[in-house]
Amino acid sequence: MLHLAIKALISGMLIATASTLARRYPGFGALIASLPFVSVLGMIWLWNDKPDPANMAAHAEATFWYVMPSLPMFLLIPVLLRHGYDFWISLTLGCCLTITLYGVMTWIGPRFGLHL
Repeated sequence: MLHLAIKALISGMLIATASTLARRYPGFGALIASLPFVSVLGMIWLWNDKPDPANMAAHAEATFWYVMPSLPMFLLIPVLLRHGYDFWISLTLGCCLTITLYGVMTWIGPRFGLHL
């Protein structure tokens, strides 16, 4: 249980740091948030729990393929906000787009030999 609490604390501190920096320096906060800290931490936690190179390779590759359909969300949200949409509506629509694109990636990926 302590191991889980430590993982949650470290992960939460990264998110808190990015959001705190973004209040004063939006670009720098975005840079911190865009770095693959969550993915790297996830790989570290996974490796500590199950040090299996084949499993880690599959995880890292799947992460790459799932990052791509999440990127359009970061273009849709600012467009909607700049056109006067409420933040929560913009965020919801961005998340819905991402979920839809995840579904498309999950459906199309295996047709191209991707094992997600």
